Amino acid sequence: MTETTGTHAQGPFIAAIDQGTTSSRCIVFDRDGRIVSVDQKEHEQIFPKPGWVEHDAMEIWANVQEVVAGAVEKAGITAADVKAIGITNQRETTLLWDKNTGQPVYNAIVWQDTRTDALCKELGRNVGQDRFRRETGLPLASYFSGPKVRWLLDNVEGLRERAEAGDILFGTMDSWVIWNLTGGAEGGVHVTDVTNASRTMLMNLRSLEWDERILSSMEIPAAVLPEIRSSAEVYGTAKGGALAGVPVASALGDQQAALFGQTCFDQGEAKSTYGTGTFMLMNTGDEPVQSYNGLLTTVGYRIGDQKPVYALEGSIAVTGSLVQWMRDQMGLIKSAAEIETLASSVEDNGGAYFVPAFSGLFAPYWRSDARGVIAGLTRYVTKAHIARAVLEATAWQTREITDAMTKDSGVELTALKVDGGMTSNNLLMQTLSDFLDAPVVRPMVAETTCLGAAYAAGLAVGFWPDTDALRANWRRAAEWTPRMDADTRDREYKSWLKAVERTMGWIEDEE
Repeated sequence: MTETTGTHAQGPFIAAIDQGTTSSRCIVFDRDGRIVSVDQKEHEQIFPKPGWVEHDAMEIWANVQEVVAGAVEKAGITAADVKAIGITNQRETTLLWDKNTGQPVYNAIVWQDTRTDALCKELGRNVGQDRFRRETGLPLASYFSGPKVRWLLDNVEGLRERAEAGDILFGTMDSWVIWNLTGGAEGGVHVTDVTNASRTMLMNLRSLEWDERILSSMEIPAAVLPEIRSSAEVYGTAKGGALAGVPVASALGDQQAALFGQTCFDQGEAKSTYGTGTFMLMNTGDEPVQSYNGLLTTVGYRIGDQKPVYALEGSIAVTGSLVQWMRDQMGLIKSAAEIETLASSVEDNGGAYFVPAFSGLFAPYWRSDARGVIAGLTRYVTKAHIARAVLEATAWQTREITDAMTKDSGVELTALKVDGGMTSNNLLMQTLSDFLDAPVVRPMVAETTCLGAAYAAGLAVGFWPDTDALRANWRRAAEWTPRMDADTRDREYKSWLKAVERTMGWIEDEE
């Protein structure tokens, strides 16, 4: 299969903008879903106090314009060759800006920021974490946008008055980029899509509209909110810049965009993105499934006026970062790739299990009192066994999330589509398939987030006719099938769960 290069690319094209946590980039795709060109630029991470994380939204918008121009130039094309622009973004990151000047009133507060911890406890009142869960599918946590908006209204001088007067707009990064792309203060469109709205804690999952009861509980004026639209429709047209005149036609939060880019259009199809941490989403069809097993209920996507498709989401705090820890803190390997060689030099884990609860356990436990543990050590265990236990930790944690998904939804995992940096580790991919007892599939185009935004924008403008065409377009690079016998799998899983128990209650509650 030959990759097309910029100089010989045959149009027309779709451009996707990925406004991420550490950088912004633009990728131009052709009709086969192949990458024609990429441009990327990092932005500053601002840490004003411990636990606070901010971004400069003006810097981000400048970078977005720059990477769009860069990608168009590298592809050797013009705006006339591009049929639509798709947007995908870091989720939950929160911004308020003045609609008359286009100036942010404060830095964007990033999803990782924990300054709203106390506020979330206060909002929980006597009910606690689950106060808004039935309506939103989310637990009260500093992760989501709603409490961040409230914090800004309470802490920026004179902001509440301006917001109530209708001069202030709120948006996640998709809204900020779309508003600026479509004209900004000169008539920019103020919208968000259902996937991003479902992460604010302000949208009702069933009606797909802002929930007035929650808005009044959080004391957020409705005037600041964007209009909620589907994930694949034309919101407006780009004004100015390298893609002036091109329709802006999709928006999806990054993990949902990856679900879309992996063409998980059927109930029971799931994707898992293996980076620093891991995000797994499973398509649960057109009904939201409440989780009783520590997962989030979220909107997967919505195409135009079709029914919305919902998903269950599980997150694992430490996956790729455990390999980095082995390299940087322990010095047991010199490069991330070396872990596979070391782990492959032994047949099994030698009886050792590594639970990396470095900052507590995420899904399905949500235990902040847990800390990391290596269990089952004997004199027999070598650093190669530990390396193997490190890879197995990612696979077992994935297994726990798939089990929770099956319990919640009653839907068995049919196959797991994977993406992200760790998927280049073939031993890990085989281990995943063994532990899940399901096929694991890695696609040709690893940039599934951008691909998902491009697919949705292309559908909106008829560049691709339907989701079947996208499925036909999606190509597998590799597939792993289970090789482990059931008895071994069950025995090993039991030992893993024993090791997980050992991590809990390490931190004594200060209260």
